[in-house]
Amino acid sequence: MTICYFSAQYLPTVGGVERYTFNLAKRAAAAGHRALVVTSALPGLPAHEVDEHGIEVFRLPVWPVMKGRFPVCKPFSPMMREIWAQRPDFCVVQTKMYVQSVWAAVAARRRGVRAIVIDHSTGYMPMGGGVLGLCGRLYEQLACAVIKAQRPAFYGVSAAVCRWLKQGFGIDAAGCLPNAVDPAALEALRPGKDWRAALGLAPGTPLVAYVGRLIPEKGAAALAEAVRTLPGTALAIAGDGPLLAALQGMGAPVYPLGNLAYADTIALLWQADVYCLPTRYGEGFPTTLLEAAACRCPIVCTPTAGTEELLAGGDCGVLLEDTSPAAIAAGLRQVLEDKPRAAAMAQNAHRNLCAAFTWDAVSRKVLALAEQR
Repeated sequence: MTICYFSAQYLPTVGGVERYTFNLAKRAAAAGHRALVVTSALPGLPAHEVDEHGIEVFRLPVWPVMKGRFPVCKPFSPMMREIWAQRPDFCVVQTKMYVQSVWAAVAARRRGVRAIVIDHSTGYMPMGGGVLGLCGRLYEQLACAVIKAQRPAFYGVSAAVCRWLKQGFGIDAAGCLPNAVDPAALEALRPGKDWRAALGLAPGTPLVAYVGRLIPEKGAAALAEAVRTLPGTALAIAGDGPLLAALQGMGAPVYPLGNLAYADTIALLWQADVYCLPTRYGEGFPTTLLEAAACRCPIVCTPTAGTEELLAGGDCGVLLEDTSPAAIAAGLRQVLEDKPRAAAMAQNAHRNLCAAFTWDAVSRKVLALAEQR
């Protein structure tokens, strides 16, 4: 069977949707299927290649709108015809908001190819207020209406995403295909870089980790302010974005590290005393929460999408009341000042992760959908 995964952005661009696409395609190829990934062109990368996992990657020429965050595929590209010449049997369209997603859904319907849409958000694209924000919401409604008219089955990566599909777009999701990780692969990365030594910290220094894009909605700045009120505690920030320069200007105990190699990021989560994500962003199911749980790193976060599943029961993590520095500091203290409780919460989150949020489990569900007639 030939399965085509449409993802407007893909590796080496690092993000949750990109890793989600890769992991599904990798396991489909390992199961003997032909896995195609259709994504956006990036400088220095070939238009078509087959990677070491047997995944065929097609990169469409695009206009990199919003500094590449919203790539718009150029129409009438010969590669568009080449993709459909591969005769896919099943299509997986990642997210409903990209121009590529609209094109993929329409083209699949015209060719009689079954398709599903997996959505990853619980809010509109963050484009600010005013006319620009209104235009963004109108575009997203229009794009979703066009895709919906093609009658694919919609899935969310969390229950919150499914609720947003219904609330915002009148779509009844067919179910959840949750975000996931590979616990064994993350376990193998455990003996990694010694981050306390690399940062010049004394052994045993309380270490808070943040991993994610450095945009205001994610809360890294408020987290930095909170950590500065906790004597002797350090904050390591892995990620890039418009707030990087401001965070770099804070100095110790805030250590903005920029984008890290994946192995170094996971090593940081294994070594940190707490992972904190005080996000206000329309997350679908943050991959970093799953990675922290896999690394048995205690979690402090806002009640974002996915927490009701991963941190179910109230004894798997600390949920913040708000995203003020004072509230974040109070949440961090709960973990840093009660090590036995922190370890128990981390173990409970890890148990939940292994029960339902592994790539093997999610891949089996997607392949079962692909094989339906």
